[in-house]
Amino acid sequence: MEKVMYMMLIEKTKTYNRLTKKAVTEHVENIRKLDDAGKLEICGVFRGYPGMAGMYILKTESREEAEALCEMEPLVTGGYAAYKLVELQIAERENNYLL
Repeated sequence: MEKVMYMMLIEKTKTYNRLTKKAVTEHVENIRKLDDAGKLEICGVFRGYPGMAGMYILKTESREEAEALCEMEPLVTGGYAAYKLVELQIAERENNYLL
C-alpha cells in the first residue's frame, strides 16, 4: 500500500518582517495542537533559503484534510506567509524504498 504524507512549505510574504509576538505565539500553539492530534510528523525552520520560512510534514487521511490544516495556520491567516502543499510518497524498508 502506498504511504503518503503532505509537506506544507511555508513561504514568507512581503509582510513577514512585520511578524508580531502574538502571531508567533499563535503559530507555536498551532504546532502543539497538530502534534497533540497526531497530525504532525515533523516541522522546522529553513536556514539559508531566502523567502522560505519553514515546513510541516503532515500525517492526514487526505489532501483535503492537509489543505484545511494549512489554511488554518496562523502565519497564513495573518498574511505573514503563503504555502505550497506537496504530496510526499514515503520510501521505507517496508516498500523497499520504492524500488
